[in-house]
Amino acid sequence: MRYITVRTLAEEKGFEWSMVGRKNFKGAFFVGLNFGKEPPKIGVHYYNPTLNTFGGNLPIEPEIYFSNFIEKDIRDEFGNDIRSYDPEINFIEDNTLIDGCFEDEKYWGHNLGNIRKWLGVEPLEMPDDLCVIGFRGGEYATVLDLFLPKEYWDEARKLMIQRHPGMRFEVHTDDPEMAKKFFPIFPIVQGIDVNWRSVRYAKHLIISNSAFYIIPSLIGEAQDIIAPRYWARRNTKKWARPACYYKDKRITYI
Repeated sequence: MRYITVRTLAEEKGFEWSMVGRKNFKGAFFVGLNFGKEPPKIGVHYYNPTLNTFGGNLPIEPEIYFSNFIEKDIRDEFGNDIRSYDPEINFIEDNTLIDGCFEDEKYWGHNLGNIRKWLGVEPLEMPDDLCVIGFRGGEYATVLDLFLPKEYWDEARKLMIQRHPGMRFEVHTDDPEMAKKFFPIFPIVQGIDVNWRSVRYAKHLIISNSAFYIIPSLIGEAQDIIAPRYWARRNTKKWARPACYYKDKRITYI
């Protein structure tokens, strides 16, 4: 979401743009992804919505600067800003380094047509009777308030079958061992490339509370999408991250 926010903002303002930390990027499967110009070698201004401030003369390497900008009272367990849209982003100047989670669609939702082109991938032919389940395990499973329970997946599958009798299911996940415990009879697929592309081109989706699944869902081909109500805090029934409510009419929150 940093990428689509930064590029959207830069192109709307007529600024050049760049992405730092490219060596750590795992999305080589995107077709012709444009990283912009080479990052500058000298310090730049910074903007961080958590601090809601501007500064300058910051080192370029991301592992150096972001460790200094954590305020736990407005961050979740993983250090992400849990607030919603910050209008201050509209006032940034050229030559500014931007950091943040940027899950609120106000940052980029109006630009989905271009984002769909930017995040191009090789198409997949997905059957009309197949529902892709995007299951997030890994570190999510260590946070009880965050990790979606079996009850959510059972309810979502029941609803999908009511809408589309005869629906088949396939699970795409970062954590196949955990996924097998939840979906012992369904095919389970692991792989960033095939997971993203499958969500992007699936006709029917059930997704977890993860940015990895919501972005390809929003730019994708799905006719209907089932997602967790309250997003990151469905288990406590509290919108701890209201930025993660997306207004796409294809989404049913349960």
